[in-house]
Amino acid sequence: MERHIQIFLNKLSLAAITIATLTLLLLYLQTPETCVDQSDPNPKPHTRFPRSTCDFTHRSYISLDKRNRRIWSTNAWVRAVSSYTSLFKTLQGQNHISNHSRVLIVSAGPGHAVMALNDLGVSDVTGVELVDSPPLVSRADPHNLPFFDGVFDFGFSGYLDRALFRGRYVGEMERTVRSGGVCVVAVEECGTREVEDVVKLFKRSKFVNAKNVTLAGEMMTRIVMRLTNHP
Repeated sequence: MERHIQIFLNKLSLAAITIATLTLLLLYLQTPETCVDQSDPNPKPHTRFPRSTCDFTHRSYISLDKRNRRIWSTNAWVRAVSSYTSLFKTLQGQNHISNHSRVLIVSAGPGHAVMALNDLGVSDVTGVELVDSPPLVSRADPHNLPFFDGVFDFGFSGYLDRALFRGRYVGEMERTVRSGGVCVVAVEECGTREVEDVVKLFKRSKFVNAKNVTLAGEMMTRIVMRLTNHP
């Protein structure tokens, strides 16, 4: 008796599996009823779904190089890079940076500052950000930079005032820039008292100067600090 019951259960399981497989296959092959009817010139609003939900046509692949060329050719990008170029030209004139400098850009965003320096002839530029933007910017935590002590001649950040832990952020910049090197930060345009507060964050550097500038369409205050020692 038990053997007959077991045979019956096995047949029942096989039938259930067959039905489920056929159902999934039909669902996979069937075009959803809510898809846009290509022959309907005025489809109802609630049926206007992306075409990709109605067939198996894949979106065209855009290469990284092509995507970058599109972004880099926009007016917004060109203006932003131009503003950084002006900033770094001034710093070159003050002998804070040269074409042979090893440069670190912290919180580099999509890479405006990196491109500006490359255009000026500075080839050894490392840009880091929480989200990478190849080929200009690599991924790294600004609060825990993956570099040895004192490996850079020049460090720059245009987003110190947006950092979660400013003391740690500045400390990592100072750690990775050599003694005698320069750290430059830009913060939202501010006065003397606010500049002094920023300067206090630097434990191993000496204040050089501060100046109001425009970067990527924003009014900023640029602060230059020179490393005096390295433990």
